[in-house]
Amino acid sequence: MRISNLLIDNLKISVNSIRSNLLRTILTVLIIAIGIMALVGILTAVDSIKSTISGEFQNMGSNTFTIRKQDSRQRGGNRRNVENKKIDYEEALRFKNEFEFPAIVSVSVNGTGMATIKYADEKTDPNISVYGIDENYLLTSGREIDLGRNFTSSEISSGENIIIIGSELKKLLFVSGESAIDKFISVGNSRYRVVGVLKEKGTSFGGDGDKICFVPLNNARQNFSTSERSYTISIMPDDPNLLEIAVGEAEGLFRKIRKLTIYDETNFSVSKSDSLANMLIENISVVTIGATLIGLITLLGASIGLMNIMLVSVSERTREIGIRKALGAKSETIKQQFLFESVFIGQMGGVLGIILGIIAGNMITLFTGGQFIVPWLWVLLGVFLCFIVGIASGYLPAVKASKLDPIVALRYE
Repeated sequence: MRISNLLIDNLKISVNSIRSNLLRTILTVLIIAIGIMALVGILTAVDSIKSTISGEFQNMGSNTFTIRKQDSRQRGGNRRNVENKKIDYEEALRFKNEFEFPAIVSVSVNGTGMATIKYADEKTDPNISVYGIDENYLLTSGREIDLGRNFTSSEISSGENIIIIGSELKKLLFVSGESAIDKFISVGNSRYRVVGVLKEKGTSFGGDGDKICFVPLNNARQNFSTSERSYTISIMPDDPNLLEIAVGEAEGLFRKIRKLTIYDETNFSVSKSDSLANMLIENISVVTIGATLIGLITLLGASIGLMNIMLVSVSERTREIGIRKALGAKSETIKQQFLFESVFIGQMGGVLGIILGIIAGNMITLFTGGQFIVPWLWVLLGVFLCFIVGIASGYLPAVKASKLDPIVALRYE
């Protein structure tokens, strides 16, 4: 009971001391708060951006990998180089038919990126992307239908003049808000009947976003033919845990289709949907380290400032310490009082810094289209760091105060 009362008395003395030096306390709290705000704020923004990146690339097709024409810059190795040719329709179709691994396989092709879409008196700029797709493409790409339906396999084979449009295209063409389903629009010189409208996705990371439209694969072959066209094969395993095995199976089959020997270099590219996301997140991690160092350096400065203020406080209260010792206060009690004061100031700065950091970090995410998050790990880290700062800054002044001779202290002016 006595120990408990002693702790309460020390806390009261610490609070009264803080209140009696309010301006100095506020400045110290602000110094600590700025350090914590810098640390928590940047780390909050980084976590939000990471979450956004992961979400965007999951929307591009979670657990999906693609086979496409290889960039010549990707080539190299000890194997024999072979012709780096495009993936033609026959190769893509053969792969889709022969790939026996439990997975969904889709074939797509970029028809054009400069189409002009018209409906009645409305017309878009000549910058609309048109893709030829099969019935599985929406599944492997992470796209979803908002209104209408997907293409059927028979419509893919016959190459009918039907189209699925992005949500932004619908807003541009159907300005009165009427339904786009079963309406006829013009893509270049061809007329298409709208059978579906895609859910809104956004345009993060330079993608086509919602100004996009899909036509049946064989229709794209007929209406957007070019000798340089290369098809893309997308594969989504039924079991996400078997992704790496599926990648190996797919590469082996396509090498067989390409008639490559074990001595030949692979002349196509196999890439997972999350590879770019991981690369971006890895680059952001470097920023995280830099931000953490900046925050810690700021906290070091705050710690030195707090220690200086506590030393000044010891000098100003030397006579008070002498009186307390003369009345029977032990050295440990005096030390405890100053440590309480230092930790209390540190925690006030930490709480303020954490609140400001979360607000600042999430303000940054507004510009990146990220989501609001509360980084509980960084909050706990901030509280812990402020506790360490309080102990580290208050220990030396507390020890100095506890070792004062009561007679010398009472004579201090």
